[in-house]
Amino acid sequence: MAANTLFLRLEGPMQSWGERARWSVRDTAPEPTKSGIVGMLGCALGINDDADLRALSDSLRMGVRCDEPGIRLVDYHTVGGGYEEPTLLTAQGKLKYSSGAPHTEQTWRSYLCDASFLIAVQGSPETITRLAQAIQAPHWPIYLGRKACIPTRPPFDGVGEYPDLESALRRDLQAQTRAVIECQPTAPNAARRRDVISSRKSWTFDPRYTCEKMLSVPDEDEKEAR
Repeated sequence: MAANTLFLRLEGPMQSWGERARWSVRDTAPEPTKSGIVGMLGCALGINDDADLRALSDSLRMGVRCDEPGIRLVDYHTVGGGYEEPTLLTAQGKLKYSSGAPHTEQTWRSYLCDASFLIAVQGSPETITRLAQAIQAPHWPIYLGRKACIPTRPPFDGVGEYPDLESALRRDLQAQTRAVIECQPTAPNAARRRDVISSRKSWTFDPRYTCEKMLSVPDEDEKEAR
């Protein structure tokens, strides 16, 4: 059978998958977002047009296995300070001052340190073949959510044929592990989140639904039944 599933192994010193990141507070979700993974695949393919990215996103379903959730780090930054003239602008496009001095913006940026995720992406065999080739020879550099977050190993982790995302995420499972799997809105325990690319240029996102599950290692009877 032709493969319908692409596996990505995401590991690095830092990852950051902003789901509600706005302005001075840049959060990270506990696991990779669909917009982040589609953005990575878009880099591999060499596409950044909104319509092309939306079409790619609509053609794929995604599940995440959180093998190592990592440790959350919040990094404090200041932007625009130390200059005689302001380097930041107001919403009206004017130079930004605070109390008569050039404005200094405080920012807080969150990261996941030493995390490891297995991503299963399902689509048509033609799409999976195209993505598998691209992720092994990416058009642009790829990163783990933010450009400063460089992977420590090639993300490509194989392809396969699986009936659903849960079955795919059980591949080589070694211990009970949390998984976040894309699902229909009517699925039990479905949670709504906004992490589907609508417009990269205007930074807007559409909703999708996911379910959290604890995946367990099958016992010997289950292995024999399979």
